[in-house]
Amino acid sequence: MSTNEKIAGQAEDMELTPEKFKIIGFTQEEANKIDRPTISYWQDAWRRLRKNPVAMVSMMVLALLIVMVIIGPHMRGYDYINMNVLEKNQSASAKYWFGTDSLGRDLFSRVWVGARASIIIALVATALKLVIGTLYGAAMAHFGGWVDDVMMRIIEVLNSLPSLLITIMIMMVLGNNLFALLVALSITAWCNTARQTRGMIKQLKESEYVYAAEVLGASPLRIIIKHYVPNMLSILLLDASTAIPSFIFTEAGLSFLGIGLTAPEISLGVLISQGQQTMDFYPSQLMYPCIVLCVIVMAFNLLGDGLRDALDPRLRK
Repeated sequence: MSTNEKIAGQAEDMELTPEKFKIIGFTQEEANKIDRPTISYWQDAWRRLRKNPVAMVSMMVLALLIVMVIIGPHMRGYDYINMNVLEKNQSASAKYWFGTDSLGRDLFSRVWVGARASIIIALVATALKLVIGTLYGAAMAHFGGWVDDVMMRIIEVLNSLPSLLITIMIMMVLGNNLFALLVALSITAWCNTARQTRGMIKQLKESEYVYAAEVLGASPLRIIIKHYVPNMLSILLLDASTAIPSFIFTEAGLSFLGIGLTAPEISLGVLISQGQQTMDFYPSQLMYPCIVLCVIVMAFNLLGDGLRDALDPRLRK
């Protein structure tokens, strides 16, 4: 073979073709793949909430309390309404876990019935606060102009009135009943929610999807429910987590003062008021309702702190 033929053969061997290259390690699809999966805002919030041990313990305590307010009144099988004067003022024992009150009624059952009533009152009052405040604040921000000015002046007038005075007046007019208590608790509580909603929606109002909904002829109510509220869920959730323990404490305070619910209605405030009358001789009748009240309020407050940290977008990584 001549020298020229050898050079030509070597040139053919050195020619670069795709068949001579082998991909080692990963393909192009694998190179473009994102190692860290994309997670949503709510998934990230739940991930951060799970890393907060105090919030998770509070959540478990609240779950246990909810179970107890459902099954607690029926666990011992004693009547928490009818009196049994032969066993009045009993101390805690294997038969009566929390003892009995001055009328011989099982205190363990009555405490959980009262806790259930207080939690339900707080939940209903919080729902009224959020619904009224959200719709009112959304209407202010959506319509703007003189409508916003007039509605804002109404909020300022309501905030300038003493809430305790309004509550007393409502209870005097409507009587000491559940409906009057709910009205008294929520009559001015929605004002702060309306202010927060107004500020948030003023930012959302300039979004393109809101403009598109208006062009397509969507009504203001549909825009509020369909577009504004879903983007405010985190704020509303935080508002609810702080409002619930506040309403529980307020209800207990009003009932303790004789302004809220009164016997024979049962709530933690009513039980504390009754226990205060016999605390010198039977302090346990006051101690158990107070302990349950403090545990409920503390659990809600600690969970609210955890939710605030988890839902804060500035802490998202």
